Amino acid sequence: MRLPNSPTLLLCLLCWAAWPVAAQDRVVQAENVRLDYARVLSVEPVYQTLRATRTEEQCEDEPTPEPATPQAEEGAISRMVDSVKGLFGKPPPAPAGPVTPRRNCRIVEVGREFRRPIAYDVDYIYKGTKYRSRLAEDPGNRLRIRVSIMPYLPDQPLPPTAGRP
Repeated sequence: MRLPNSPTLLLCLLCWAAWPVAAQDRVVQAENVRLDYARVLSVEPVYQTLRATRTEEQCEDEPTPEPATPQAEEGAISRMVDSVKGLFGKPPPAPAGPVTPRRNCRIVEVGREFRRPIAYDVDYIYKGTKYRSRLAEDPGNRLRIRVSIMPYLPDQPLPPTAGRP
C-alpha cells in the first residue's frame, strides 16, 4: 500500500507523531488526598464586641417633708381619757394618708456592650507536628483534616501556605 504524496497529509502525520513528546512536558500531577483526624490541644474563642445605645427614662424620688403631727401628753391619765373619748365621742382623726413622693424624671442614653464569639483559634497536633487554624465552629476534642501529598517538582510554583505554622 502506498500513501499519497500530499504535503498536508505529511504535515498531519508529523504533528501526530510529535504530540506525545510535547504532552510529556505538561504532565499534571494528580494530588493524593485522604481524610484523617488530629488531636485538638486548645480552643480559644475570638470575640466580636458590639456597642449599642438606647434612650431610657430614669426617675428618682425626691424626698418630701412629712407633715408635723401634734404630740400628745404621754401620761397615763391622758391615754385613759383619750380611750374613753374614743368609746363615747367621735373617733379620733385618722392619720394623714400616704404621702406620694415627687418624681424627678429625665431621658438618658444608656450604652450597652455585647460580646459574641465569631471564630475559634484551634491548636491541634497531627503526626507530631503542631498546627493552628481559625475555624468557624468549636471542633471538640478532635478535628477532621484533609491530608494532601504531592511530589516536589522544582519547576512548578508552590501552593499557598495558609494554615501552616
